[in-house]
Amino acid sequence: MSRPQRSPASRLLGMLLGDVPRGRALLALSVLLSGCASGASVALMGVAGWLLSRAAEMPPVLYLEAAAVGVRFFGISRGVFRYADRLVSHDLALRMQSALRMRVYRRLSGTTLLGRRHGDLLVRVTADVEAVLDLVVRVVVPACAASLVIVGTTVLLGRFSVGSAAVLLGSALLAGVVLPWLTQRVSRAADATMTPLRGELADRTRELAMMAPDLVALGAEGPALHRVLEVDSRLRTAERRAARVRGLASGGQVLAAGVAVIGALLIGGQAVASGQMGGRILAVLVLTPLALHEVFSEFTSAAQTFTRATGALDRVVEVLDAPPVGSGDSVKAHVDGVHVLAADPPGLHLADLTVGWPGHPPVLAGLDLDLAAGQKVAVVGPSGIGKTTLAATVMGLIPAVGGTVETTGRVRYLAQHAHVFATSIAENVRIGDRDATDPEVVSALLHAGLEMSPDRIVGEDGATLSGGEAQRLALARVLVDHLPADLPEPQPPLLILDEPTEHLDSETSAQLMDNLWASAAGSAMLVITHDPEVMARCDRIWRIG
Repeated sequence: MSRPQRSPASRLLGMLLGDVPRGRALLALSVLLSGCASGASVALMGVAGWLLSRAAEMPPVLYLEAAAVGVRFFGISRGVFRYADRLVSHDLALRMQSALRMRVYRRLSGTTLLGRRHGDLLVRVTADVEAVLDLVVRVVVPACAASLVIVGTTVLLGRFSVGSAAVLLGSALLAGVVLPWLTQRVSRAADATMTPLRGELADRTRELAMMAPDLVALGAEGPALHRVLEVDSRLRTAERRAARVRGLASGGQVLAAGVAVIGALLIGGQAVASGQMGGRILAVLVLTPLALHEVFSEFTSAAQTFTRATGALDRVVEVLDAPPVGSGDSVKAHVDGVHVLAADPPGLHLADLTVGWPGHPPVLAGLDLDLAAGQKVAVVGPSGIGKTTLAATVMGLIPAVGGTVETTGRVRYLAQHAHVFATSIAENVRIGDRDATDPEVVSALLHAGLEMSPDRIVGEDGATLSGGEAQRLALARVLVDHLPADLPEPQPPLLILDEPTEHLDSETSAQLMDNLWASAAGSAMLVITHDPEVMARCDRIWRIG
């Protein structure tokens, strides 16, 4: 018989334990410490019950000292073991989370993010990755530790009363296994939908935040808000359904604890009455189930957490297992930090090229173009025809569907909506070349026409910059260069400009293009535009579609 296949989340957990030094040993230690903490709580209740029962008989105080020391020991050790358990389990879980995040980042660095649902992807990279913390700390460690405590407690009580131990074992299995399992089964549909709904809500919220000014200007904010609230309503409905099931299961756990206490009282009482057991042990049999069932108090919530965490990690596995699209977002060729193409003249050759996104029908076909150094070609066509798809294909971010695409020299890209990060101007410019020195950053800013301190901090997505300043900052990324001093005659790059003057007024647009044309003399330029003034500056116009 073939071995049953492990779930994606289970396989991922095994890999992450391997990524962390001594990961499996740390997991075993965490389970042992958690078991010791829970066992100390149960032992504390049992010994305290015996101590109170014995003290009621008013014996000499020396007869109580051993039990009093036991109470102190278990009371102190419970806190010590719990603290050590939290320390070890969270350290392991956070290391696993870091290892998983690095795996995701490495995977995403080898593929293009163009065309991805950025809000959903953000949830996968942040909240979904963090699910490994919940899975280890709230599910795996408590479940394994509770198993040890159940077995140990049942064996010890069985020495005094087999019947009472059997009732305790049955109630423990009901409260710690059956009810959590039923909770997971009943609320699985609701729990499984929560993570995708959070991803969809993040997508809708991001779209609303990004497009808010345009939506208000067009009077379309009502339908957009309704779409966000509709997803939020579905998410709240799923959360209410899961909470209702969890509440009923928690009530069942309380009843199971009550059954264990009453069963111990009945069975133990008869044993005491018949002289088969001392009266002091009855207190141990009755009070111990209360402490043991405390160990299971969060298991119904943990069962739902298991569904959500495995669903979230399955979504992360989808990102890890997805075939790469193109060769990543790096459009500059480096070998050991050296620009190996800097000495080659820029050029572009397209022959019978067909472009389209992988897994989707082609959007453009039969494209032919030759572009040499110093030439500037305006690419013109209706919106949505596939001009940005063509740019992504030329840069190698996505593979060509058919035909030939060849580039020579370095390739630089000015995006239509270049993201501005909430950091300094200099760090934003260094996205274009991470090795750029401070003087090179300043030079790029001046060539882009942006006289601004490199140390100035800008808001997220350029919130503290005007539209023209944000576009000039993006242009500075294209212009910044850090080339070896011994490189013979470095050549200008091939520039791909995607709507460089979009959303700019005519004066700002003209100044930007003046700076660009002056700074990129000798470059080969492929300019995607709808702007007649930009078209007029180019050597020729290439109409597609």
